[in-house]
Amino acid sequence: MTTTTPPTTAAQQFALRRHSPLQRVQHLLHAHPAISPFLVLVISFVVFSTLNPRFASPNSLSLVLQQVAVIGALAVGQTLIILTAGIDLSVGAVAILAMMLAAKLAEGQGLPGALAIALAIAVGAAAGALNGALVTRLKLPPFIVTLGTLSVFTALGLLYSEGQSVQATDLPAVLSWTGESFPVGRFRITVGVVAVVLLYLAVGFALAKTAWGRHVYAVGDDKEAARLAGIRVDRVLLSVYVVAGAIYGITAWILIGRAGAASPNAITDANLESITAVVIGGTSLFGGRGAVLGTLLGALIVGFFRSGLSLAGVDDQYRVLAVGLLVILAVAVDQWIRKVRS
Repeated sequence: MTTTTPPTTAAQQFALRRHSPLQRVQHLLHAHPAISPFLVLVISFVVFSTLNPRFASPNSLSLVLQQVAVIGALAVGQTLIILTAGIDLSVGAVAILAMMLAAKLAEGQGLPGALAIALAIAVGAAAGALNGALVTRLKLPPFIVTLGTLSVFTALGLLYSEGQSVQATDLPAVLSWTGESFPVGRFRITVGVVAVVLLYLAVGFALAKTAWGRHVYAVGDDKEAARLAGIRVDRVLLSVYVVAGAIYGITAWILIGRAGAASPNAITDANLESITAVVIGGTSLFGGRGAVLGTLLGALIVGFFRSGLSLAGVDDQYRVLAVGLLVILAVAVDQWIRKVRS
């Protein structure tokens, strides 16, 4: 299995000393995938602050954090799936379906807010279980499975909601609680941002400190080797899709607070944006290497580029172009890092 710690044996250290500076950088980035996005984040902050000092203001940075909260949350689940060498194109559709079911039942049937949140999480987990079952039982490629369920979940959300939005004022207060903000020094942070941070901490701990997390990395690195090592590959894969789906359900709650409404037409670009955050964050599309810390940095990078280029007066289409180039560069760097030799 690909490790995420630097070489510690005397033989490995001796081998590194024989490498060129570029090879040492390659080894370093292979061992610590979060370094690349961290450097990009720092450089982008310096550049955009120089172009427009307003970018570094507490109000501007607070707004960036609030804007990336939803995509950042979806990207946590996407990271888990990509770590297993899969991909999920249905992330936004699952979150919308969970949100509309919870909102409509809370509005029309008087479902208590806490139960509505639990329902959203359960719906997300069920959708993830369906994706996981199709991947593990029918052995269908994750790309094809989630491309199909993207349409299924989108249609179900639109049919159930009849294409109509539900305003937060018509919902129990707890459903829009994630949109409430509070001061932290000179910054204003929403409850949704705090929820996303807690989500990253929980998933990061699970990946780094539990047997389940080690199995996720092993399955993503080499499924056959993991199976020979006694890991129940299909069970691990199914659990990853279920956990990711539950995270999408939590994101539905965060989205209601952020948008101030439950709309079936929200986050239309969520699927690609979540993948963008994961890829820019240093997680390999081939599985087995990466971390949620990198994904968090990737989401912030996307937010920085959009806010920074906007404040610099750059046309919106060029902002999209810049993010696209970042994705291509990130994948190219990942390919180079994968060629590391001991």
